[in-house]
Amino acid sequence: MGEGEKTRLVAWSRELRGVHDRLREALTVTRQALDAGEPVEPATRDLLLFCHGFCIALTAHHEGEDRHLFPAIAEQYPWLRDTLYYLRQDHSMIAHLLLGLQEAVARAAPPPELRQHVEGVAAIMESHFRYEERQLLTVLETLALGTDPDVVLGPL
Repeated sequence: MGEGEKTRLVAWSRELRGVHDRLREALTVTRQALDAGEPVEPATRDLLLFCHGFCIALTAHHEGEDRHLFPAIAEQYPWLRDTLYYLRQDHSMIAHLLLGLQEAVARAAPPPELRQHVEGVAAIMESHFRYEERQLLTVLETLALGTDPDVVLGPL
């Protein structure tokens, strides 16, 4: 693996941590608005917009993971196959929870219901983030790929 490819993978591991931190911040803002009795729509909408944009940006990345990155990890680190399966499941569950939150915001659900949705999203996201970081960040820094990193990771 050339130095440029290794640098690109290390940059991805850093970007992944940064995205996780920005999502955590968005959840904190939403929780604070709910706790303070402020209008929840602006804070929740900010969360949804960030997550929506994040999910759109990750579409190409997820496709690259599924086609190139996860198979390469599975080949070089076969003991991580179950991890990759669980990460795919988490992505599906997070999408489902975000849809529920978005629908609750759209119909102006009462704050206690919105809080339940936010807490559900927060719980699975935090669990997913920690698991993904524990299992894959080191792998992303050392993985040898025979594929162009731009194809695998997309633009960072």
